[in-house]
Amino acid sequence: MADERTAIVVGGGIGGLTAAVALGVRGWDVAVLEQATSLEPVGAGIALAPNAVRALDTLGLGDAVRDLAALQGPVGLRRPDGRWLVRADASMVGPEPTVLLHRSQLVDLLRGALPDDAVRLGVRVASVDPGGSTERATVRTAATAGGDEEEIAADVVVAADGIDSPVRTTLFPRHPGPAYSGVTAWRFVTPEPVEVEPAETWGRGSVVGLTPLADGRVYCYLTATMPEGTVFQDEVGELQRRFGHWHPPLRALLDDLDPTTLLHHDLRWLKDPLPRYDVGRVALLGDAAHAMTPNLGQGGAQAIEDAVVLAASLRATPTSGAVIPPALAAYSAARKGRTQRVARMSAQVGAATTWRAPMLVHARDLAMRAVGSWLLPRAAQRLDWILDWRPPVA
Repeated sequence: MADERTAIVVGGGIGGLTAAVALGVRGWDVAVLEQATSLEPVGAGIALAPNAVRALDTLGLGDAVRDLAALQGPVGLRRPDGRWLVRADASMVGPEPTVLLHRSQLVDLLRGALPDDAVRLGVRVASVDPGGSTERATVRTAATAGGDEEEIAADVVVAADGIDSPVRTTLFPRHPGPAYSGVTAWRFVTPEPVEVEPAETWGRGSVVGLTPLADGRVYCYLTATMPEGTVFQDEVGELQRRFGHWHPPLRALLDDLDPTTLLHHDLRWLKDPLPRYDVGRVALLGDAAHAMTPNLGQGGAQAIEDAVVLAASLRATPTSGAVIPPALAAYSAARKGRTQRVARMSAQVGAATTWRAPMLVHARDLAMRAVGSWLLPRAAQRLDWILDWRPPVA
């Protein structure tokens, strides 16, 4: 049809799927190209702060997320021996709860909001021509065992292809790419329900987080400062060595851990920000645009925000003429300052968890015990500008 608007989303993660849903709601014909052969997400649990849930509300998915998720309850900070440094109710950090769920639940929900034929798996994008005011963008796919190379034209291309985004490298060849934060992380979800008190535990250059999910299983993340690229032949054994003497029930969780379910990734981020998130008819979002450390729990939330802002920026865009690049430039202008500020703050918040010197760690823990309950709500006020975000009005 002459008025049909077409979009290609490169990447089938949370940001890419949300972008596909958001554009589809606004009448775009969307195809998602994902190089993996399944949409089983890389990751375990995910926390969606109120800003992310509000964004999903605009797509009619907010209530479904709330129904699937556990609401954040009491929060706290502990020492490795189990002693509490600070305990607080979640209401101290804001009136609206953060919801907690498994990433696969969110991916399934987003996929279910798309047409059956919208997602193509096992398709690797080899190159992208961003087009311009009068030329459509073009995506070229690599040949696969079951098919030939393809060249697909679209009015808009959304690059949601992750922290090592090939599209970003093509569009910004001089950008240095992601930088190592100095911290590596392991993540897993327990196979069975476990009763735990939700908390983070801070040690010397290490953190453990225990987060109950709605079905009673527990999402656990563990971090340590070490050289980039460090690997271990026995990952579970290394975790038992590092964390097995910490407070219960950590040792029991590690003893029951299936190594095939354990994820291990170095934490990287785009320390050098991109100058913009658009080139021609291509827009970058999520980790491809502004990968950040997980210390604020905002990586997925910012990708979801990106998606609904992008779709709103394109809501009145026709298929031809010179209006698409300016619409994408408006999206970039709306998102660049906010997301890069979140990324910087996330890196700053994580700094105290990397301290290893005994004197510094002792002083940090004393300070948290002395003023933690007073400090927590005041520190949360610094996050109001993130959590109070409202999506664009349709």
